[in-house]
Amino acid sequence: MLQRKIEDSLIKWKKTKNHKSLMIFGARQVGKTYSIRAFGNSNYESVVEINFAERPDAANIFEGNLDPDTLLTNISADIGAGRLIPGKTLIFLDEIQECPAAITSLKFWNSDDRYDIIATGSMLGLNYKFQGSYPVGNVEYLDMHSLDFEEFLWALGYTEEQIDGLYRHMLDVTPLSNTEMNVMLEHFCEYMVIGGMPAVVNSFVVNKNYSGILKMQKQLILDYEEDITKYAESLDKAKILNVYRKIPVFLGSDNKKFRISKVAHNARNRDYVGVVDWLANAGMVNVCYCMDSPELPLGGNFDPDNFKLYFRDTGLLIGSLDDEVQDDLRANKNFNTYKGAIYENIVADMLYKQGYALYFFRNEKSTIEMDFFVRDKDSLIPVEVKANDSSTPSLNKLIDKPEFGDVKYGIKLGRRNIGWNGKFYTFPYFLTFMLKRWLKEK
Repeated sequence: MLQRKIEDSLIKWKKTKNHKSLMIFGARQVGKTYSIRAFGNSNYESVVEINFAERPDAANIFEGNLDPDTLLTNISADIGAGRLIPGKTLIFLDEIQECPAAITSLKFWNSDDRYDIIATGSMLGLNYKFQGSYPVGNVEYLDMHSLDFEEFLWALGYTEEQIDGLYRHMLDVTPLSNTEMNVMLEHFCEYMVIGGMPAVVNSFVVNKNYSGILKMQKQLILDYEEDITKYAESLDKAKILNVYRKIPVFLGSDNKKFRISKVAHNARNRDYVGVVDWLANAGMVNVCYCMDSPELPLGGNFDPDNFKLYFRDTGLLIGSLDDEVQDDLRANKNFNTYKGAIYENIVADMLYKQGYALYFFRNEKSTIEMDFFVRDKDSLIPVEVKANDSSTPSLNKLIDKPEFGDVKYGIKLGRRNIGWNGKFYTFPYFLTFMLKRWLKEK
């Protein structure tokens, strides 16, 4: 059983007095159904689950009046009244995007505190046919992602005490031992190869090898493409598919930015309006925008037409490449530009899972390029991701030049131990998942 961070959020929600219905967003197969079932079975006497994808006929429950008494009568007729125990029952509405009336009903459950309601969906908020009223203000929300690196370490058997030991080195800026570095770099390589999709991680942990992993990754990509053809009703499905399939091509270019010319012959930006937003809202990609200038605030200083696209899960990027990439990564081979692309993708994913919006910078002359930016309470922090141990001229320029006054120091991520040279901190890639915590507490 994989331990997930969302469990703590669910328990906190349940303990909150007068809590509203809960809606959990997330891409396909990131573990939403599994996590809610585990939470429900551990915290309620009864769990009533209605999966609208498996049972399209269950939509009949939500025909007519949507007040709780009517719905409870309908649910009882469907599954049996004995399972609805006031104060001890979780009603779980899975794949709710398949039943618009069920989405609308969430606004009415707040008037009845006898039952807790959790809804999940893979494509909520997209342009599918929705003929109802969205429950804005009447529902609490949680986003769920594939496993982050800490959850991956839990799956391997690491304890919170062991992970806190890594963090203590980070907080004290003291190097890890050679053994700690080597072992963690090996685990990070495993995580980079397989990604964080629960089924894939579980297969790796149970079988203790990579057998079947690539096949699972490729099937997940096909499943995502199937979702595009199913749900992209108001946009050109072929264009969305084309952009999604070309992400490895964008990342293979020197600057890795999205270029419409690489999507299709004679493609024009105006013909692809909304495509990238659709993929981001579906949980398939992370979008990293180019800042107009490296200064605060991060959210009000970027070009919406200049961006990079990353896979939301790096394992799916690996699955989109040739079959030998897994072996190359495990052997730490340097396959030119693409090694940097994979490291950038996984750092983007690790930052996003901590709640960061993604930004990069590249000036007009390309004399300064920076992969990502984060911030603390006082300053803008450039984050450089290095696939090798090369020099950092852009990082030094951003720190040294007086015109970049918001930049006080930087961070360099690579196959390097923890350190500080008076200008920037160095951290091994695998500590990126604790960066937000470190910036708050350092």
